[in-house]
Amino acid sequence: MLKAAIAVLVSGGGTNLQALIDAQESGGNPDGEIVLVISNNPGAYALERAKKAGIETCVIDKKQCASQAEFESKIRAQLEEKHIDLIVLAGFMCILSADFTAAYDKRIINVHPSLIPAFCGKGYYGLKVHKAALDYGVKVTGATVHFVNEVPDGGEIIAQKAVEILPEDTPETLQRRVMETAEWIILPQAVAAVCKSIKGETT
Repeated sequence: MLKAAIAVLVSGGGTNLQALIDAQESGGNPDGEIVLVISNNPGAYALERAKKAGIETCVIDKKQCASQAEFESKIRAQLEEKHIDLIVLAGFMCILSADFTAAYDKRIINVHPSLIPAFCGKGYYGLKVHKAALDYGVKVTGATVHFVNEVPDGGEIIAQKAVEILPEDTPETLQRRVMETAEWIILPQAVAAVCKSIKGETT
């Protein structure tokens, strides 16, 4: 049986991509396979992680595109060429338009470093999320995997995992613990579950 073809969109270090690669290599996603990694940042270390794993990479630099439409058109061309079934946003720092997300309804998933609906939406990314959680004084945070729609962090939730906040936490220590104990666990699980669902639709 053919596996669901996955494209992972990245901008930075690629730790979540590595979690997906590790899960794939250990048999954690029998119904899916990462066949393409696309980065908007030519210097993203995630590209090196993909190359080490033998996964094809592509750079589409938004700064080199005249418009959002051109940027997304170039991404779509790559996705169509590879017959991509599922798009995973793993630290991808570009908002996708309503036109783009509508074209891939229930086929784009994202991981966000909080328990949505807390500390999410426009402007909440990276360390800013963890700083907001600490500033607000919440005792529990976590990570959420969700489908992507036209609203930033607004799509249907697939999985969540809670992480306790410790009194001595800084945004940096909290970010690391949320990644290690939540994101790197639930993202591969969610990707595997969605791939299984996609294969169920096509068989």
